[in-house]
Amino acid sequence: MRELLELLEHDARRSIKELATMLGRSEYEVEEQMKKLEKDKIILGYNTMIDWQKYGNNTVTAIIEVNVTPQREFGFDAIAERIYRFDEVKTVYLMSGGFDLLVIIEGKTLNNIADFVARRLSTIEGVTSTRSHFMLKPYKKDGIIIGDKEKDHRLVITP
Repeated sequence: MRELLELLEHDARRSIKELATMLGRSEYEVEEQMKKLEKDKIILGYNTMIDWQKYGNNTVTAIIEVNVTPQREFGFDAIAERIYRFDEVKTVYLMSGGFDLLVIIEGKTLNNIADFVARRLSTIEGVTSTRSHFMLKPYKKDGIIIGDKEKDHRLVITP
């Protein structure tokens, strides 16, 4: 199953037939494995990575470091859930180190994000501090180089 997951993670557009051929299994086996992986919530969804800047969508992305006071009996989970329920929030991780939660959000403008942090995020009971970092330009995401110009990257050798 791991091989199937790795193939799908790299390119989820592969057909059942192509996956079966690559894995040396029948199409029926691969299809049944995928159904089981989806049912067991191991495969959570299928995504397409889009270069939104190239498309012309100019959203602002921010990474917010959040420190919290864990809640009795729930730890960090209850606060994390309150945060990830907001539409602006794209990702939430529990972290080790200098802060507790890493929150990635998107907004239409810098002011939208500032307003979200000031009025919604920092006012959650248990949130003790936040620190915001704005993403200026993506170079690589999830192993894919953004805006690679498909040029020859070899060094030029002259006689």
